[in-house]
Amino acid sequence: MSALAQRVLWRDGRRLSPFRTVLAAVLAGGLGTWGVVSAQAWVGASSIADQQPWFAGYVDATATPAFAFEDVEATAARDIVLSFIVADPEAPCEPTWGTAYDLDEAAVELDLDRRLARLEQLGADLSISFGGLLNDELATVCTNPAELVRAYDRVIERYDVSTIDLDIEGENLSNTVAGQRRAEAIATLQERRRAAGDDLAVWLTLPVTPGGLTEEGTTLVQQMLEAGVDVAGVNVMTMNYGASREEGESMAEASIRALQSTHRQLGVIYRLAEIELGDATLWRKIGATPMIGQNDVVEDVFSVADARTLNAWAVERGLGRMSMWSLNRDVPCGPNYVDLSRVSDACSGVPQGETRFADVLAAGFPGRLDASAGVVTTPEPRDPADFIDDPETSPYPIWNEEAAYLAGSKVVWYRNVYEAKWWTRGEIPDNPVLNEWETPWTLVGPVLDGEKPREIPTLPYGAYPEWEGTQIYDKGERILFEGAPYEAKWWNQGDSPEAYAADPDSSPWTPVRLDEIEEILLELESSDAPPTIERSPTPEP
Repeated sequence: MSALAQRVLWRDGRRLSPFRTVLAAVLAGGLGTWGVVSAQAWVGASSIADQQPWFAGYVDATATPAFAFEDVEATAARDIVLSFIVADPEAPCEPTWGTAYDLDEAAVELDLDRRLARLEQLGADLSISFGGLLNDELATVCTNPAELVRAYDRVIERYDVSTIDLDIEGENLSNTVAGQRRAEAIATLQERRRAAGDDLAVWLTLPVTPGGLTEEGTTLVQQMLEAGVDVAGVNVMTMNYGASREEGESMAEASIRALQSTHRQLGVIYRLAEIELGDATLWRKIGATPMIGQNDVVEDVFSVADARTLNAWAVERGLGRMSMWSLNRDVPCGPNYVDLSRVSDACSGVPQGETRFADVLAAGFPGRLDASAGVVTTPEPRDPADFIDDPETSPYPIWNEEAAYLAGSKVVWYRNVYEAKWWTRGEIPDNPVLNEWETPWTLVGPVLDGEKPREIPTLPYGAYPEWEGTQIYDKGERILFEGAPYEAKWWNQGDSPEAYAADPDSSPWTPVRLDEIEEILLELESSDAPPTIERSPTPEP
């Protein structure tokens, strides 16, 4: 699935990606009505899915030793996602299994067609996965649109599948030109098959960090929607977190955080595509695929306990899909496999006894791989009272567009509490953003029944001198400006703290954090006099 240790790639927050440009335009044009829309009943809010949530484990078709996926003892006749179809290095538009066998060769060398027929006899369904990390996905190198459609269609027809999986990683994911080709080809395939009375469910399998999909991943989803592809769902690879996993955070906890972030991102993407989906529908359009046992990142180990935790959360939340990498590896390694930190294609690398990860992860996912059972979106009316912010029942002030908020300040907005990560003014708390670093607000949680307003600490007059335009200020000096405390970042004179709102990087002033204000108040309570600040003398005119 992935030998890639995923990392959080921080980019210049001041540079607008194409998506953020669109998002900025949407918000600029609709900021005045956004709150009204949010406060009204959802137009297409939640959904009831005809297709039940399903489990299907990945099987590496070309891994050695070969895995007998058609053996009921090995798979319990489970649905499988067979991987990976990639391009032939010598013939870019020729589909192969892992570059090792073309479709006819696989039928002979692997007896693949017969084994798949046996799988069908056992009552299991099949999905085919295109891509993976190590080779070129068809659209990356097959540049002829007609040939690309034909290549995908050959695989779909050969194995008679109604669900395909596009596992797009690494350079296949970063190549946006290939992404556009892929989206247009898949849209063509869906259109043709539906015209013939057949369905084609398309799942996108993408890398993820606990902070959500990468920018390349969100771009790929957008390309699919813009091309007219009916995306069945987005399956995120909850694995190989590396440095993006917080210290002490379990693999299950990191995976849950990644899924929550993905849910938020997809809500934004669909909204921008003018497709209103409710909360339950979005969860049904999300899948999780952990790498069981030892991950490629040595520090990342997904245990049976992690599997139980993730499964319980996913079932409760209503995820549409659960998978795992891979059924090939769902056994302990045994005494002859010495270095358990070295990933094996044939065992998990962790103690699991007689327990199988597949049994744990599949619990509560009774559905089957069947594209004929579509997702039907139905409106779910919401009580308008749910969105009314009453100062008498709000623990914090209701957000005000004109007010400035220091880091650590908390506000109420549409019955939810948000906390400021840095100084902010005029930025709506529930702005839909793909990445957490794009908003100054963190959603803390809902307003609870019975809560009352809380007092917000403020500094008394005289705690610091008022700012004066003619005064010289050295680094570290603090002043009050319109009641808010600021600290000088460097020597300055005549630079108003008001400029911080427009250009915080160039301003010599930075607001004092709310937690520091609380500490100052404690100091003032134990002192008879406000703090004094030594200043450089103002030069004589």
